[in-house]
Amino acid sequence: MSPGKKYQLTLFLILFCCCRTGAQEPGSPLPADSISISTPDLLVTVGEISITGNKKTKGMIVLREIPFKTGEGYPLDVLVKKFEQAKRQLMNTALFHYAMVAAKNIDGKIIDVIVELKERWYIFPIPFIKPVDRNLNQWLFEQNASLDRVTYGVRLSYKNATGKNDNFKLGVAGGYTPQVSVSYDRFYIDKSLKWGMKFAFASGKNRELNYNTINDKQVFLKDENNYVRRFTTANVEVNYRRAIKTRHSLGISYVNEQITDTIVSLNPVFFKSGRNSISYPGIYYNVTYTDLDFNPYPTKGYAAQLYIGKSGLNNIINIWQLHVKGLGVWPLPDKTFFSLSVYGGLKAPFKQPYFSKRFFGYGDTFMQGFEYYVIDGVAGGYMKAGFTRELLDFSVKTPPRKKGKEGERIPVRIFGRVFGNTGYVHNPQPGDNSLSNKMLYSAGVGLDILAFYNVTFRLEWTFNSLGQNGLFLHRKTIF
Repeated sequence: MSPGKKYQLTLFLILFCCCRTGAQEPGSPLPADSISISTPDLLVTVGEISITGNKKTKGMIVLREIPFKTGEGYPLDVLVKKFEQAKRQLMNTALFHYAMVAAKNIDGKIIDVIVELKERWYIFPIPFIKPVDRNLNQWLFEQNASLDRVTYGVRLSYKNATGKNDNFKLGVAGGYTPQVSVSYDRFYIDKSLKWGMKFAFASGKNRELNYNTINDKQVFLKDENNYVRRFTTANVEVNYRRAIKTRHSLGISYVNEQITDTIVSLNPVFFKSGRNSISYPGIYYNVTYTDLDFNPYPTKGYAAQLYIGKSGLNNIINIWQLHVKGLGVWPLPDKTFFSLSVYGGLKAPFKQPYFSKRFFGYGDTFMQGFEYYVIDGVAGGYMKAGFTRELLDFSVKTPPRKKGKEGERIPVRIFGRVFGNTGYVHNPQPGDNSLSNKMLYSAGVGLDILAFYNVTFRLEWTFNSLGQNGLFLHRKTIF
């Protein structure tokens, strides 16, 4: 028998075994993990790539996430791994509830590929109520869940607006921070979809302002009759994504902040030189690398982020910033994995007004166990490590939308975790604060609940180096 005939016979046997093993119906796709049952070193060529289920999403956006093209040749085991990588990349776009990349049929040395997708709902015109405090614990227990400390309004989020994985957001809010905001992300400016732009604008005001930090706690001033802060921000950003895993962003920004004379009298160094308003431009560069199996809750892979920024052009505002984040997740036996995340930041020069010295406790830069505190400074970092094990994996069936149709199934996964943190913040002018300029430690146990495909809630019982402990609530980010 000639080598060509042997090759076709081998692929036929693989196709036959795939259909038998996976109980496939004639003509149905062949799952990636079933192709590699023999002869992994055979060289095959990618044939036609068919896409189904993308009612809104453009085919070019789907193909952009697939790490192979029609006409390319690979050993069979390499192609199987690329099938798995393509599925992971498609799910990480957050455009789809379901994605499958599989062999459709085999013709000689050519394997045709099918990509099956199920799109998410993309338009969310919903009312919202959001506490303004740094985390849920602070709002619930320190502010007694005060409704005076919530921002409410209507937000229109239109994801995948033109089918190119672009996002349009419009928000109108009242309550604690009346504001209007609008943004549009990923306006592509080239045919290959490597270059894109982002625009954002926000303007608002507050009757209450955190004007100082004393004993590592935020101190606020509230004026029932006047707004003590007004702000306007705008930025334009150019994005470049040459490959699947790395994204570069270069942006320019403008910030205008105004505070009342009362704030200045309470903290003359809120801005520099006792000023009650500042306006300044900024420029920044941000690069991210993501190679995770599932971005909302990774169980394997790596991610990193580097941010360099310059705010201001004179001695009124003059600050260089460098921030680095990294995450590694390593799978272990028995549905267990180990994770390690690190963060480091630097602001220069070290002599900065209060406005520019926020460090730990703001946004997603915090140490577990210190949620009730803020730690101001100009340099520092932390390291977080944890062992996590999947405890439960099930789905909840929802009522059908139409008669005769099956309801959706919402997957739910629950993980148990043990973790530890260590961190440090340098503050050359600590004032009446004691948590900066010393090593901090914490450890605890927690439950992570992953539901609605990409929403993660965390319940944690944490002990810190101050001898305190308690239950803390969080939404998870990859860092």
